[in-house]
Amino acid sequence: MCKLFIQADPELWRSATHSLRIDGMVTSVRMENYFWHILEEIAQRDGMNTAQMITRLYHESIDAGHDLGNFTSFLRVCALRYQALQLTGDIPTQHQIPIATLDAEQILAREGGKTRDPLH
Repeated sequence: MCKLFIQADPELWRSATHSLRIDGMVTSVRMENYFWHILEEIAQRDGMNTAQMITRLYHESIDAGHDLGNFTSFLRVCALRYQALQLTGDIPTQHQIPIATLDAEQILAREGGKTRDPLH
């Protein structure tokens, strides 16, 4: 079992820091490259670059009343949630379908207001 993880490309778990500007403030986000790859895929689906998508996530989260004390953790969870929603079929695997065109309310209603564990 562990061989699948241990012999993966070590570049995936190396960290990278990206600087971006949110509301005129420069901030840095440090995550493993694997998460950056997923966030880049999400952004590209909706015609944005990664910095634009992260800024949008930040603003929409603040507008929703979330406390983003650990914004990097929030971004990691977004990346994992994206993959989990693909596994359940709620987000199509075809990358040409923008996420913005999906019915978020319907997806959330199917979840019953709670986060599903894709492993169970």
